[in-house]
Amino acid sequence: MKMIGIGDNGAAGLLPSYIDWIHECDVLVGGERHLQFFREFNGEKKVIKGGLSALTADLQQETRNTVILVSGDPLFYGLGSVLAKKLPLEIYPYTSSVQLAFSKMQESWQDAYIVSLHGRSIKGFAQRIDGRKKIAILTDEKNSPQAIAAYLKKFGMTEYDAFVAENLQGEDERCRFFTLDEMEQSSFYPLNVLILKQRVSVERASLGIPDDKFVQRKPDKGLITKKEIRTLCLQELELKENSIVWDIGTCTGSVAIEAAKIAREGAVYAIEKNEGDLENCLENQLKHRTDFTAVLGKAPERLDEFPDPHAIFIGGNGGNMDLLLKSCLSRLQPNGRLVMNIATIENLAEAMQHLKNLGCGVSVMQAQISKSKPILHLTRFEPLNPIFIVTAKKGKN
Repeated sequence: MKMIGIGDNGAAGLLPSYIDWIHECDVLVGGERHLQFFREFNGEKKVIKGGLSALTADLQQETRNTVILVSGDPLFYGLGSVLAKKLPLEIYPYTSSVQLAFSKMQESWQDAYIVSLHGRSIKGFAQRIDGRKKIAILTDEKNSPQAIAAYLKKFGMTEYDAFVAENLQGEDERCRFFTLDEMEQSSFYPLNVLILKQRVSVERASLGIPDDKFVQRKPDKGLITKKEIRTLCLQELELKENSIVWDIGTCTGSVAIEAAKIAREGAVYAIEKNEGDLENCLENQLKHRTDFTAVLGKAPERLDEFPDPHAIFIGGNGGNMDLLLKSCLSRLQPNGRLVMNIATIENLAEAMQHLKNLGCGVSVMQAQISKSKPILHLTRFEPLNPIFIVTAKKGKN
């Protein structure tokens, strides 16, 4: 069984041997657009429609000489990666849409970050691309170049210029350069590849964003996990690039924002009971180029809306520690980590008891930090409030 990549120029882009294989096969499988290129084919045609499970089951029973046509490189966001696990395939790729787009742009692409928004949510896109110099995006009708331009402008990511390649190798092929403002006001064919390139270099923020860079509650500032404590907590969470993270009692969103920058191929979910603080969190997301889910509520309410996490940060428990910890640990993935900030000895003792009863390995770090502060021409130290950082590790179930 052969799988052949094909472009929008149809048979004209295929090697003669590929065309021979197509005409000699008994069954030709492909999308309606691909099959239209071979109207003269005399064998059986099967149109790929809907889900892949039925197609896979059908092809697993097929004993005749079969050729499957797919767009571009079958192993580049294509059917090849799915069907190759189920079928004895020989795969013959065509040039991918991204390769073609960069060739039209006359730009190298070995250093590009490639992401598909085709049939996927744009949530989290801001932190995934922040700081990247060159990005290729597979779009769809919802996540169109216009929508992506508006999204980037909302997050202040205006350092990018754009190139859009439409209907590559088709009769209506069109390739154009744009500013984000121009792209937002333009229209495009549904089949397109979008390339973003930094016009000016913008680097990502390093770990430990200064406290005064966050919008905070007024006039009583201070309801924020301080930078020094925040970095210690993030270290204890042991986040990976694809981690799913919960931030409970997010307030300004400082921990969630830094977590999103680390786990930028994963996802962050935050909950906050104070409506004003949640508004600050949402504003801080835009300011710090992070796009994660933040909802209004008092945990454990609404946690069932979040997927099971690899890591949980609890900045405050609101007086329902037992129920909250049970709910969190029941959802935490095996070997996941839960980190709590606790200010009092009584709450520390209660947390330790609950976590041990729930079968966790527990460790505690006491952080007592002082920072230098000028006084006239001299320097003194000003202490931060001491804090207990409690880390619980969930074992393998």
